[in-house]
Amino acid sequence: MALDFTAIDFETANSSSASACAVGLARVRDGRVVASQGWLIQPPPGHDRFFELNIGIHGIRPEDVTDAKTWTGQLTDLSDFIGDDVLVAHNAGFDMAVLRRACEVTGDAWPAARYVCSLQVARKTYDLDSYRLPLVAAAAGHLDFAHHDATADALACAQIMIDSAARAGAGDIIELAMLLGLRVPQLPTAEQGAERAAAAVAG
Repeated sequence: MALDFTAIDFETANSSSASACAVGLARVRDGRVVASQGWLIQPPPGHDRFFELNIGIHGIRPEDVTDAKTWTGQLTDLSDFIGDDVLVAHNAGFDMAVLRRACEVTGDAWPAARYVCSLQVARKTYDLDSYRLPLVAAAAGHLDFAHHDATADALACAQIMIDSAARAGAGDIIELAMLLGLRVPQLPTAEQGAERAAAAVAG
């Protein structure tokens, strides 16, 4: 096995998990970043209001996404980049929620990808006062990147995982998670999600 994965980062327009306005991606093959890409997204209707708080974080404004693809329009590009890779994100619960919720509100199917959280990995790997992405990236030797630029964040996340795998002596992402005692959950399909929701109601 090789250290292959895709790091992903979303920025959102507001407090809704469905309000994706940018995505950044970094593909890793055999422990090296071989490709990165990112683009702006028109958030889904009903989730497309830009909060000043969010603008202050990432600098993306409504006029910036006017000519961007919609969530549905860009989803094929997103899925093609990810392929069958395990996804990695810093605070992965947030990014996986964006992927799932944006698809739910648009009626699109999302990839049933497995994922690992680099924040959890970092807490098992480094002794830091804070595990915010810039500080962890610095510990991994990745300095001076544009935090909250989605592509830059994805690249930083990728470097954290590469460094963490090297420190742990892990040959691939699954082995790294296993060595650190972490789960590798999978995004449920829409059908599985509906079944779980129905079971919860019935229970």
